[in-house]
Amino acid sequence: MKKSRIVIIGTGAVGSTTAYTLLLRNRMDELVLIDANADKAAGDALDMNHGMPYLGGAKVWAGTYEDCKTADIIIITAGAAQKPGESRIDLLKRNIAIFDSIIDQVLLHTRDAILLIASNPVDIMSYRSWKKSGLPAHRVIGSGTLLDSARFRYLIGQKLHIDPRSVHAHIIGEHGDSELPVWSLANVAGTELQLSAVDKDEIFLNTRDAAYQIIQAKGATYYAIALALDRICTAILDDEGAVLNVSTLLEDYRGVSDAYLGIPCIIDRSGVRSTLELTLTDHEQDLFTQSADKLKNILATLES
Repeated sequence: MKKSRIVIIGTGAVGSTTAYTLLLRNRMDELVLIDANADKAAGDALDMNHGMPYLGGAKVWAGTYEDCKTADIIIITAGAAQKPGESRIDLLKRNIAIFDSIIDQVLLHTRDAILLIASNPVDIMSYRSWKKSGLPAHRVIGSGTLLDSARFRYLIGQKLHIDPRSVHAHIIGEHGDSELPVWSLANVAGTELQLSAVDKDEIFLNTRDAAYQIIQAKGATYYAIALALDRICTAILDDEGAVLNVSTLLEDYRGVSDAYLGIPCIIDRSGVRSTLELTLTDHEQDLFTQSADKLKNILATLES
């Protein structure tokens, strides 16, 4: 029986925390860490291996792109940090160059793995990875608005004093400033949320701006996104058919095509098995279209 293998490319805060989360939850048989800084990847692998007497049978090592050959999932968290005075578009162009190199290396050894993209801006990087790789879109997945939706559910639960696991609510669109809350479908056990307009505005603002708050406080976000990536990997490896708000290629979804955006998708061993089309209000539809237009304009800028 084939051993399950996850490869993580990029062992910064997100990559290393994701690796540790997957290891603690015993998600795979083999975990490979790859980084341009080989010493960092080796150090992380050694550190985790020292905990094996308390964990179990997973094998962890710092590897090379050749180890992608039998990978089930390749998680990409790599990316460059913004330089002083550098524009976001210039940073994005540098990150795209990094991604292009990574995708080229991966494709030398496999075309069978599912690519799971976590580097920001995740929708742009996911679209670029799909275009560059030539892989079927259902096997190139961005983390999308899964984390945003978790933040949204948590904050609603806090306000209502209800376990967030019992809150059903979606953030869709860009993983970023143009994302939107689907208040019209948010519910607890099918019942309408008892929240004022002021409450809703506060909850959404704290959802959208959560990353800024965390970065201001400690420099980076990595715990919750690691849990979100773990959730996606579990849905894939266990062939769950779970509904998760990931970033996927849209083709005439609510009038949007040829863009990666976060929407509810059914995730199983094939990757994105299918998408679920939400019924939106006119206002929500307008916001969703604006979010798509924003990303398409960025892509057009990059290509010009």
